[in-house]
Amino acid sequence: MKQNEDFQEEIGNNHVATSAQTPLRADAFDISDDEKIESIKKDVEHILNTLGLDLTDDSLKGTPNRVAKMFVKEIFGGLNPAKKPSSSTFENKYKYGEMLVEKNIVVYSTCEHHLLPIVGRAHVAYISKGRVVGLSKMNRVVDFYAKRPQVQERLTMQIVQELQNVLGTMDVACVIDAKHLCVNSRGIRDIESSTVTSEFGGKFKEDKVKREFLDYIKLDTQF
Repeated sequence: MKQNEDFQEEIGNNHVATSAQTPLRADAFDISDDEKIESIKKDVEHILNTLGLDLTDDSLKGTPNRVAKMFVKEIFGGLNPAKKPSSSTFENKYKYGEMLVEKNIVVYSTCEHHLLPIVGRAHVAYISKGRVVGLSKMNRVVDFYAKRPQVQERLTMQIVQELQNVLGTMDVACVIDAKHLCVNSRGIRDIESSTVTSEFGGKFKEDKVKREFLDYIKLDTQF
């Protein structure tokens, strides 16, 4: 038992991903959002009470409910497939065949190991094979997959895989540069470091195309 606990602690402290898919149970949506909020509210009350806080204080009285609503409706809202952005695409009538890059998309996510924020920027690109997608859709895809307990490597892969499915092409790439508060505010407490992850599909695996993308986003990191 102790060895298993040590192994789990090592995975968490080293921010190791164990799956390319978000590990959801089959019964994840058997209860409603309102039922989830009510259950989480009681759990937050228990945590705060255990820490010795006075929940009769006006400042803390509504905290359990606020946290529960935030978990279900906001920062973990991307767990719910019903909130997935629509997959509408359009014919590339103007025959634009070069790279399209949407850079500096804000990423707000949550580390699944310590439930602390991940904050950074995503840079996404694709080369059309006959279909194009609205620019805001790329932002929405990033936001949807970010709004769940995450590992940055998985988030990067999920963004690329979703856009590959939507656009019908493997020629999609994503780079994320983000700060992890589980590194910045606890443990090693290194406030300067950030984590860079990448996923290159199709033509983006070619050195010339990859370098063009990295030049667009002004990233000097070598891949």
